[in-house]
Amino acid sequence: MGNIFFELAIVICLAALITVIFKHLKQPLLLAYILTGIIVGPFGAFHLGSTDFLRTMGELGITLLLFILGLELKISELKSIGKVASIVGFFQIGLTLSLGYLISLFLGFNQITSLYIGIVLTFSSTILVVKLLSDKKDLGSLYGKISVGVLLMQDLFAILTLIFLSGFTSGKIEGISSLYPFGFILLKGFIIFGFVFYLSRSIFPKIIDSIAKSQEALFLVSLAVAFGMAAFVSSPPVGFSVEIGGLLAGLALANSSSSYQIAARTRALRDFFIIIFFIFLGTEMVFSNISQVIIPALILSVFVLVSKPLFTMTIMGFLGYRKRTSFLSGITLAQVSEFSLIVLFLGNKLGHVPQEAISLITIVAIVTFISSNYMIFHGNGLYRSLEKYIKFFERKKTHQEKIDGHDGELDGHVLLIGAHRMGESILDSLEKSKHKVAVVDFNPDIVKGLRNKELISIFGDISDFDIQERANLSKAKLVISTVPDIEDNLNLIKSLNKYNRKAKVIVLGQDTGDAKQLYRAGADYVVLPHLAGGRQVQKILKDGDLSSIEEFKRKDLSYLN
Repeated sequence: MGNIFFELAIVICLAALITVIFKHLKQPLLLAYILTGIIVGPFGAFHLGSTDFLRTMGELGITLLLFILGLELKISELKSIGKVASIVGFFQIGLTLSLGYLISLFLGFNQITSLYIGIVLTFSSTILVVKLLSDKKDLGSLYGKISVGVLLMQDLFAILTLIFLSGFTSGKIEGISSLYPFGFILLKGFIIFGFVFYLSRSIFPKIIDSIAKSQEALFLVSLAVAFGMAAFVSSPPVGFSVEIGGLLAGLALANSSSSYQIAARTRALRDFFIIIFFIFLGTEMVFSNISQVIIPALILSVFVLVSKPLFTMTIMGFLGYRKRTSFLSGITLAQVSEFSLIVLFLGNKLGHVPQEAISLITIVAIVTFISSNYMIFHGNGLYRSLEKYIKFFERKKTHQEKIDGHDGELDGHVLLIGAHRMGESILDSLEKSKHKVAVVDFNPDIVKGLRNKELISIFGDISDFDIQERANLSKAKLVISTVPDIEDNLNLIKSLNKYNRKAKVIVLGQDTGDAKQLYRAGADYVVLPHLAGGRQVQKILKDGDLSSIEEFKRKDLSYLN
């Protein structure tokens, strides 16, 4: 036991050191965990005598990951993203799977391994994409919503794949040529899902609600359900994997009023074990035949980085979306997923795919994670560089993005960019003035709301030259940007310096560094949230009896509601 503890301590300390370096380099931390495993495994920097222990902890990590995914999975969310995400997701999965399968056959893999590779290449990383879009404050944008919708479709496909594959308890898959294995697995899955659905509606919500006031009891009972369901599902009569048991346990508790609280309580435990899983994957990588794997890995990496954006842009262009929306949606999907490694791990455990396939896709994951991290973060700059080359992805009538809500020429107007949160309070003040106001926002829900209020609203991103023309940026007398992205604000100031030097421009900065850079570029005023908040408190303190607190509170609550 002492030896295992010492080895685990070494691995965790090394992982922490590499994670700090990757955090500083702004690279996905998943790569730091895999690199840790490579260093202590194939590179032989530290000999592990308890890889089975790491494997078991890794399986616990996958089980908890799928448990929380089941807790947070809301099929009803597909309705809110419209048909575009379903259509794009369906065709992107089908095209990527088919071409990935054919390329893998061409590279010399057998049919089963090629099918696995084709499947795992279809998945994109929900964790990476959502984090980067959140950092860019683009989750509410049209392309952000479409991207998350497509990711949800991929997650559903990944779950169905995992459930199906876990039904093969033998190490062989030759019987797949007959319909019997398929029918039997589907029947077992249908019965198990029916049982879980009954538990989620009738029994578990009552149990969870009765103990919800005790955090410790809620945490322990939730883990008991997760591990108990995993043990039951993996028992010989049922024959699915323990990982699928975790997913089913999450679905069973998803209808409880405490589902989000359970997810929050178990997330830290999941993160620890999933880190161990990716470290274990790194230790299992095979470098003895690296010369044979590296070329196929690079070919598949290029395929993922190029084909997924092209497929997405083609489908969205056909559906009537502007080329910028299609481009930004496409590049968010240009990587493989953590699910890709999990599916291959399960396939290897079942004896369907060789260890070399895991090494291959791990290299693809490293290449595409690093590349897509750069592509997403610098999406606007890449679009401006490639705009003239991707015009054919946009139809003449982009009917899906026409939500202007105004007629006639804009002239001498105040242009507000971003009408959410801070922008909402600014718009409220502008409406009370005699200024003519136009709003630009990339959130379609906000634009529709403004249109219902008969306000001049333009749907799009102000960094798009077409949107600048429609907003008549060259004739605005005042431009106010509540967009937090400094790159967007610098490009806005650059456009004003070129086309409308007379206009005053007020922009939002996140910190003093942003403010200095924006002032140097030519901003007339930079709003800093911490300074604005301090000045608001100063106004309250000037009132001797502090009676203005209630007035500030009333106004703030009106915006929050």
